[in-house]
Amino acid sequence: MTKQKTQPNQSGKPRAEFDQRWHLAQKPGEIEFTELEFALMRTNEGFARWQSECLASVADLAASGAENAMLHIIRMNDRPKTIKDLARLTNRDDVPNIQYSLRKLIAAGLVERKGAGRAGVTYEVTDAGHRVTEDFGALRQRLLIDAIDSVPDIHERLREATRTLNLLCGIYEEVARVAATHRRG
Repeated sequence: MTKQKTQPNQSGKPRAEFDQRWHLAQKPGEIEFTELEFALMRTNEGFARWQSECLASVADLAASGAENAMLHIIRMNDRPKTIKDLARLTNRDDVPNIQYSLRKLIAAGLVERKGAGRAGVTYEVTDAGHRVTEDFGALRQRLLIDAIDSVPDIHERLREATRTLNLLCGIYEEVARVAATHRRG
């Protein structure tokens, strides 16, 4: 994303600097925001990889980060969830992919489907799913939380990051609606 360029320093000798402009950003505010978006993409991929590896460490299951997140969201508050709940809580609208993840978690014996009909179906973790999510939480504590706690002022920084990301989520949702009204035929 950034290109290195050479400019003379005060002594007249060339010095390397970074040109942060690219096709998505030219002005400083645009550059900072685009750098944030790029960091979000990398963070999302790292987070998904972490979730997959952590789950693989506690269960004999090859699952994506999204499937692992689905398992924990189903377990959240120890209450059954509908597909509508899962879509809302994950900010997703790709119901067929959510259903695929659910089938995979059911086949692994970690989640069970209860009820019938369109509105009466809910999903909850099984006893095995409860054990796996507990083991995942313990490993997460040992590896991730202990590492995070070693960063100075991390808790306030995380609170501010959460507020900012929630704000950006709303902005992205709104501009996605606007963009959808301007789609080419």
